[in-house]
Amino acid sequence: MPFLKGGETVVIVGDLTLEKLLIVVVLMSIILGGPRLYRHLQKRKRAKLLSMSGIRDIDKMDGRQFEFFLEVLFNKLGYRAEVTPGSRDYGADIILKGKNKIVVQAKRYGAGNKVGLKAVMEAHFSKSYYIAQDAWVITNSRFTSSAIEGAKKTGVKLMDRTTLQEFILKINPERKPADIRKEVGPASRKCPKCGKDLSIRQSKDGQQFFGCSSFPQCKHTENIAN
Repeated sequence: MPFLKGGETVVIVGDLTLEKLLIVVVLMSIILGGPRLYRHLQKRKRAKLLSMSGIRDIDKMDGRQFEFFLEVLFNKLGYRAEVTPGSRDYGADIILKGKNKIVVQAKRYGAGNKVGLKAVMEAHFSKSYYIAQDAWVITNSRFTSSAIEGAKKTGVKLMDRTTLQEFILKINPERKPADIRKEVGPASRKCPKCGKDLSIRQSKDGQQFFGCSSFPQCKHTENIAN
């Protein structure tokens, strides 16, 4: 109950005054909120570090550019990496030759699209076809639960977005994803509307995109990272 003390009203809660209770509440907030704040700061620090991997440039690549960037990474590790032809690759985009032979399927996907079980099965098949010791699927995205389960059953190794970023930072290649985007052109494509070749164009803000070579008759455009 409240009582007067020197012209001030002081509230008693049990044996505590309101002032002491506020101090206790503040201290408890610090004690309980400290670990949460620390985890939040660590999460932000890690996100900033991972962004230095160049993942945003990878997100703007097409599949062919992504394959050549992975070739750069594995060459830096000492492998003899070889990008397979675009057709009839039998499930392997890159062959790594070193102490062991490794087949790699590269999946550069758009935001929100996850790599499914099919990629794991193709990588598993390519391991037998190329007589390799290991099979990997590497993506800038995530994997579905069925892909993860299939990888466990078949022994295929998975590298998702976060693992890929950590991998890039650890290897620290001289040629970054931004360099590969400049050096390696995307795979050629046909216009889905008229069947003509698509040509690389550049917007006013410097962004590259595909436009139909028959422009202005056909005004079809699409992103390079489709």
